[in-house]
Amino acid sequence: MNTNDKSAFIAIVGRPNVGKSSILNRILGQKIAIVSSKPQTTRNRITGVLTEGEYQLVFFDTPGMHKPKNSLGKYMVRSVNESVGGVDCCMLVVEAGRDAGQTELDLIEKFKMLDMPAILAINKIDMLKEKDALMKQILHYSQLYNFEAIVPVSAQDGNGMTDLLEELKGQTSEGGHFFDEDTLTDQPERVIVAEIIREKILRLCDKEIPHGTAVVIEKMKTRENGILDIDATIFCERDTHKRIIIGKNGAMLKKISTFARQDIERFFDCKVFLQTWIKVKEDWRNRAQILQNFGYDEKNFD
Repeated sequence: MNTNDKSAFIAIVGRPNVGKSSILNRILGQKIAIVSSKPQTTRNRITGVLTEGEYQLVFFDTPGMHKPKNSLGKYMVRSVNESVGGVDCCMLVVEAGRDAGQTELDLIEKFKMLDMPAILAINKIDMLKEKDALMKQILHYSQLYNFEAIVPVSAQDGNGMTDLLEELKGQTSEGGHFFDEDTLTDQPERVIVAEIIREKILRLCDKEIPHGTAVVIEKMKTRENGILDIDATIFCERDTHKRIIIGKNGAMLKKISTFARQDIERFFDCKVFLQTWIKVKEDWRNRAQILQNFGYDEKNFD
C-alpha cells in the first residue's frame, strides 16, 4: 500500500429525484445506481468507487430524504442518517432554481451538528432557463452553510462534472486506498442485477406501478460457453400490479426483461439468458421478515 495515496468516503445526500444516482453514475462512467423519474428510487446505500491515480473516492448513494410511510421508508431514512455520520465529506445535491426546503435545511443542520465538510452540487442546470436564478440560489445556500465548494452541474450532459470531481478530490487525505484500483462497487452482483431489473419496471410502467416492487435473484450461474443464466422473481403488492407488469399477452414483462438483459450484458460484458417470474406478496413493505429476506438490513427496522 502506498501511503501517499489519498482517499475519502463521501455520502451523496438530498431530497428524492434531484439526480443523486445520475451524478454517481456520471462520475464512475458506468451505471451502478438505478435511475428513474420517480422519487425514492434508491433503496440501499450503493457504494461506488472511483480510483484515479493517487486519489480514491468511495461514494455512498443514499435514498432521498422523505417522510417515511412504512417500514421500508423508515429503513431508507435511517440509511441516510447512518451515511451522514460515518464519512469524510457529504455532497448535498439540489435541483437548479429550487429554494432550500425542509429536507435541505434538516441535512444542513446535521452538517452543522457534526461539523461536516460538505460540497453543494446544484444539478440539472441544463433545465434552467433563467441563469439569474442560479446566482440567487448560490448566494442563498452560501448563507445557510459554509460549503467547501458550490458547483453547478448537469449529470445529463456532463457540464461541471470535472470541476465537481476536482473539489471532491480536494477532500481526500493521505493514508492509502481501501479498495483495489479496478473496484467499481462493493455491491454483490445479485444486488446490481436486481436493481437493474427494478429500474426497468419503474421506467417502463411509469405511474401505473408505485414503489411496491422488489426483485430477488434466485439464480446466477455461468455456463461453460460463457453465457450467464439469471433467474429473477419480481414481487409486487397486488394482483392488479402483477397484471400491469405482465402486460397484454406478456408484452410488458418481455420489454422489461429485454431492456434489463441488455444493461446486464453491458455491465458484465457477456451474453445473458434472463428469465423473470412475478409473485404477489401483499403489504411486503411493512413486513420486517420479508424486507430482511429481500436484503434490507434488519438492524434498521423497528
